[in-house]
Amino acid sequence: MTQAGGGGAWTRRGEWLEAMPGRVLTGAADREAAIDQWLLDTAGMPAKLHLRLRREGGIQWKGDRLRLALFLWREAGIEPIASPLEVLFEDDFCLVVHKPAGMAVHPDGSGAEATLDHLVAAHYAASGGGVAVRHIHRLDKDTTGPVLYAKNEFAQLSLDEAMRQKDISRLYAAIVKGTVPPALKVIDAPIGRDRHHAARRRVSPGGQAALTRITGRETLPGGGTLLRVELETGRTHQIRVHLSHMGHPLYGDDLYGGPAWRLESGSLGSAAGTLPGTRSGASTRPGRQSLHGESLVFRHPWSAEQLTVNDPWPEDMLRLREQLASGPLA
Repeated sequence: MTQAGGGGAWTRRGEWLEAMPGRVLTGAADREAAIDQWLLDTAGMPAKLHLRLRREGGIQWKGDRLRLALFLWREAGIEPIASPLEVLFEDDFCLVVHKPAGMAVHPDGSGAEATLDHLVAAHYAASGGGVAVRHIHRLDKDTTGPVLYAKNEFAQLSLDEAMRQKDISRLYAAIVKGTVPPALKVIDAPIGRDRHHAARRRVSPGGQAALTRITGRETLPGGGTLLRVELETGRTHQIRVHLSHMGHPLYGDDLYGGPAWRLESGSLGSAAGTLPGTRSGASTRPGRQSLHGESLVFRHPWSAEQLTVNDPWPEDMLRLREQLASGPLA
């Protein structure tokens, strides 16, 4: 695969990345020093990785090409479980996949159910293996949307730092109770644990700093508001806690006081089936929390190209919006 960008054109050859930085290196009086400076300043190689590659012989100069051992074989670190996986973006550095509702990103020790990490391990295995499963961020179990994975150490270190620097934008769609006033644009309130409920978080003066931006809104006649929300921090349940604190909990979020709603199984297509004990075409099930990651914006670890990966709305969110646009829920 050949790319172009901030680190220059590159080609993968097995475990090696080959780059041709040009005269900045071919004409350098002290080539080794010039290589180090180019890797750290231009290509943005994390210093920790640079030191390891130098120590292990993973930086080589061949003719007019710089070779870097960036694609070494690594164990997945988790058992692969084959199941359908929707890939939104992939190259040798990054993978972005859609996380469905009802699936955790990674195991929490509570059971043997498949997680997104298990499915990603199977995806890597099907492509030849040798890639460790490294998610860069997480989504709540019942939240849908894109999840970003790093496919090598360069990408992991770069993307982890981008998360710390708030350089990765996560944009969400949320359907909430009530009419959210136009004046509510920023929610800046620390979040901590709820002493009275192990699974819940709350706004607390002693909590961690948390900032949520509301970038768009659509009032729905049925008594709700569709919000576009951007996270500047990534606290557990942040959007759910902040919106509930402001009096606008998510539809279907019973943990934070959101109104219940029900989804007709027929609206999900024939694959949804019907609930036990109900007639075909007449079944319903409780709707999940109405939160979906619409897009993920980040810079590619090697090329520095800004990437925007969109994830279309799932059917249940479309149906809830349609119901509230038509009037109050039955």
